[in-house]
Amino acid sequence: MTRTAIPMDTNRRHPAPADTPRGRVTLAHGGGGQLTDELLDGLILPRLGNDLMGGLLDSAMLAATGTDRLAMTIDSYVVQPWRFPGGDIGRLAVCGTVNDLAVCGGDPVGIALGLILAEGFAMSDLAQVIDSIAAAGEEAGVSVVTGDTKVVGRAQADGIYITTAGVARVPRNRTFHPNRVQPGDVLIVNGPVGEHGLAVMLARELPQVQSVLRSDAAPLNGLIQALLKDVPDVLFMRDATRSGLAGVACDLARDSGWRVTLDEARIPVRPEAQHAADMLGLDPLEVANEGKVVAVVRPYEADAALDAMRRDPLGQEARIIGHIGSEQDGLCELHTLIGGRRIVQKPYGEQLPRIC
Repeated sequence: MTRTAIPMDTNRRHPAPADTPRGRVTLAHGGGGQLTDELLDGLILPRLGNDLMGGLLDSAMLAATGTDRLAMTIDSYVVQPWRFPGGDIGRLAVCGTVNDLAVCGGDPVGIALGLILAEGFAMSDLAQVIDSIAAAGEEAGVSVVTGDTKVVGRAQADGIYITTAGVARVPRNRTFHPNRVQPGDVLIVNGPVGEHGLAVMLARELPQVQSVLRSDAAPLNGLIQALLKDVPDVLFMRDATRSGLAGVACDLARDSGWRVTLDEARIPVRPEAQHAADMLGLDPLEVANEGKVVAVVRPYEADAALDAMRRDPLGQEARIIGHIGSEQDGLCELHTLIGGRRIVQKPYGEQLPRIC
């Protein structure tokens, strides 16, 4: 089962949502959870849906050019605070765009950068953000090739918002999709989860707390290209951003139609991340990452995939964390540390607002 495109009907008028508690946008609509799905399926896709957008993958696949296709993606960044342990909004913007292209099998060729600046934002802070963009681009091997700058009134935009769009080349025969997975296939993550969202939340809500926790924001295109060199037939990939690992696993279960089973004992969570999650009352599996990819491969290719990831500095702690079950119920199940089982659900709304 896959999410299909909603046909575009240019002659149909779409009524505005009712002015009820759900008739207005809330922070929770931006969290990547069930309310985001509701916003997309109920309002946006009926008006804009088409064959390219309907799959809601990380990037749209455009026309082929020779032996390659073009992938395109776009993201906006409103993280608060704009600077946090392990990075800032500039690094986040580049890494997020590069990773959305990379998990579609793309080799990024250029990024467009849009800046929205508030009057009064310090030039020294802007210089730091631009330096971070340049450094992250160099790390990923991609340049900012065009852009735009706007300035709004003082105290608006929390100082700075960023939008980045990216284009990548994707080999014509490379396809990652939930409909390719089968029972017995295994899920792999390249390292510990939950660290970006938790680092941002500590910086915002508990700035007095001293912690070694840092955002994992990093460009994953090098790691992913190394993985694809050794295991060309990866079945599915997604970076575990908003809604975290739980969101990816639940979407995969829903869109493939098979049960996804996660093994809690195998999911890497660093002690400092678990401690921060406990303080904030959060589940690390539901917290955003900005340097983690979930890949699904055939069981006989799992060792090769792990070896390829572990040769990269960003994949040295890669692990198998679950498998595709034989039940055709579209559910995600967690085998817990104490030997029980529970159904994992995609977060309803925004547990962690403004973390990307």
